[in-house]
Amino acid sequence: MLGLIGGSGLTQFPELKVMHEKTLTTPYGDPSAAIVIAELAGQELAFLARHGSPHVIAPHQVNYRANIWALKELGVKEIVAINAVGGICVAQDTAVISVPDQIIDYTYGREMTFCDHPEIDLLHIDFSQPYDENLRQHLIEAAETVQLPILKQAVHGVTQGPRLETAAEIQRMARDGCDIVGMTGMPEAALARELDLPFACIAIVVNKAAGLSDHPITLEDIHKVLDDGIIDIKKLLKAFCLLKSGL
Repeated sequence: MLGLIGGSGLTQFPELKVMHEKTLTTPYGDPSAAIVIAELAGQELAFLARHGSPHVIAPHQVNYRANIWALKELGVKEIVAINAVGGICVAQDTAVISVPDQIIDYTYGREMTFCDHPEIDLLHIDFSQPYDENLRQHLIEAAETVQLPILKQAVHGVTQGPRLETAAEIQRMARDGCDIVGMTGMPEAALARELDLPFACIAIVVNKAAGLSDHPITLEDIHKVLDDGIIDIKKLLKAFCLLKSGL
């Protein structure tokens, strides 16, 4: 079964056949929302709304450990996460979709490991390549089958939120090598690695990052881009599921 983490808009396209919902409690508390068990293009999936349903949980308050643990407990074998991000490098313009290959973590104070539970052995995971390469390549292949232009690499900078970044912070992130910036990419990826769950991200740029546009960043503009861009995200997910199901 495929795990899918993202916003509630992904439950609204007709190709998604919802079967039932699962409400779980984990050793780390409750997940963000009930997990929707569904089918897309012949592929069984478990969908979890990261920020709750409705969208009410701030990025730094998401119970990432409960979310990842619950997906594992349900039998998920790999996870694809959808992330709305700001664009930093020139190639990452508004509405561009990418499949990141690297992460720089700027978050702090988040519960970022399972290893502080008394029944979990201490792990020092290899995080050199934070996203699973096979899963990334399957997403890239799926995009090619539907002629959807995407960027095949990106460095994903993850900030604390919920505020957006300052222009100076974005300049620093650019110097660090970040191509995109978001608030929810970590510790999701690391937690999935601790549970041996292949993990990859589909990132869509919903705004140019702070200081990189003459226009102010507004939620209205962000939601407009996301509403339009979700069409391409759905197209990519359907193509990916067709590949996975062998149809």
